[in-house]
Amino acid sequence: MAKRVILFLLMNLAVMFVLNIVLQIIFKVTGIQGGSTAGILVMSAVFGFAGSLISLFLSKTMALRSVGAEIITTPRTQAEQWLFNTVQRQAQQANIPMPDIAIYHSADVNAFATGATKSNSLVAVSTGLLNNMTEAEAEAVVAHEISHIANGDMVTMTLLQGVLNTFVLFLSRIISTAASSSRDENGNSSQNALVFWVVDIVLQMVFGVIATMIAMWFSRYREFRADAGSAQLVGKEKMIAALERLQRIHEPQQLEGSLAAFMINAPRTKELFMSHPPLEKRIEALRSL
Repeated sequence: MAKRVILFLLMNLAVMFVLNIVLQIIFKVTGIQGGSTAGILVMSAVFGFAGSLISLFLSKTMALRSVGAEIITTPRTQAEQWLFNTVQRQAQQANIPMPDIAIYHSADVNAFATGATKSNSLVAVSTGLLNNMTEAEAEAVVAHEISHIANGDMVTMTLLQGVLNTFVLFLSRIISTAASSSRDENGNSSQNALVFWVVDIVLQMVFGVIATMIAMWFSRYREFRADAGSAQLVGKEKMIAALERLQRIHEPQQLEGSLAAFMINAPRTKELFMSHPPLEKRIEALRSL
């Protein structure tokens, strides 16, 4: 455990070191001053997009380790063969490269898709889903995840998050700089460091909440699109049946971690902060297609 913590800290230090070098190169090449408005915007963009892009490129590895999923290379059981054939067929229908397929042991009825690109994607399904859904319902869930990949949802979500991060950092820094700056009677400017950091932290929290609401709105929008994509691949009645099965199995439970954005089962919280629309709204939208 101690070794993992040390490696994590070293990786973060290495990332910060590299980002600072990138910033210095940008400032030197462009002639932009670090303390100027343009400099603050560049700095905010570099740090705002860095975390999102790193998460995207590590998403597949992190997903597999987080749930203990095992990639299926050669199907060994009837269930694995069915899943392999289903993903292969739907990937061809959606005109995307064959994703990696994984099964993870969990009583929760869930599935998710992730990966940095369409050619390096992953579809993972829980044993709970395979054991508690009919083949038609499970087929619809898989089609939902295939639609996420075909729509490029992982990349667009990453880019949106990068933009939101950039503006959170930029606006916080600009406002906190203005709030903490003052001039003496001789016209010399000075800055109160304590006021700067307090205002900056508070504003990042406030703008962060607003950014989260925007990100969750987009996440809900893409869930409707993935449902519609599933309906196109396997028929809307199968997707409706899968969502109704979820309603019958259990009330939506709180999901933790970055994988929640791609899972089929959404937490029951205030809708503004939900990554998925309520099941009844998704069913209603499908019926209106």
